[in-house]
Amino acid sequence: MQKLIIHLPKYRLTVNYKLSKRRRSSLDEPIIPTIKTLNLKYRVGGITRKFFRHVFEHRKIKTILGSNIALMLIATSFIPSNAIGSINPPTNEVLIVNEAEAPISTKVAIQLPVEVKRVTQGYGFFHPGIDLDGTTGDPIKPMKNGKVIKIDHSRFAYGNSIIVDHGNNLTSLYAHLSKIYVKEGQEVTTDTVLGEMGSTGRSTGDHLHLEVRDHGIPINPLSVLPK
Repeated sequence: MQKLIIHLPKYRLTVNYKLSKRRRSSLDEPIIPTIKTLNLKYRVGGITRKFFRHVFEHRKIKTILGSNIALMLIATSFIPSNAIGSINPPTNEVLIVNEAEAPISTKVAIQLPVEVKRVTQGYGFFHPGIDLDGTTGDPIKPMKNGKVIKIDHSRFAYGNSIIVDHGNNLTSLYAHLSKIYVKEGQEVTTDTVLGEMGSTGRSTGDHLHLEVRDHGIPINPLSVLPK
């Protein structure tokens, strides 16, 4: 606390004032971030995904559009209409430009992580995975034998999520879980229950969000999962 005394004829004025450093608010963050900022702020996902996540989570954007409206506009603009329905991909499926076409080893059996076979949201540019329908509590199993390399608990984005390394630079991510039963570093098989389905993080209902990456590049899980 600082004190300022001003002397005037017949008057004596004392002013107390305090200097403080203004805290940095999320409103101070630029809407268009740098790559360094994106990598420090988000640990999972590619640069494009991180960029749009930053933009539509920015408080200024939420104030103008509302986060739900912004997400709805993106989803309805880029998700192909034929991506919803049976897990068997249609013969005229739209090709994704950034989808990796590297061959996947099938020496070890690959299975569906859940018993329900209905896809509620397909693979797209702003949705590098598929959503599998179900209810909270449904058991989630790895699509292939592997090792748990990352577990994350968050109120945003993926919510409670698990990443399993299957070897040969192939990984899979299981998001929005309500419970997690495994630990990082644990070896898992197709019989291991990783956790239970839920709706944690940025989710509008019970489902499993599944992503598959080959050499770090997202690929359509439907190209790997059994038909």
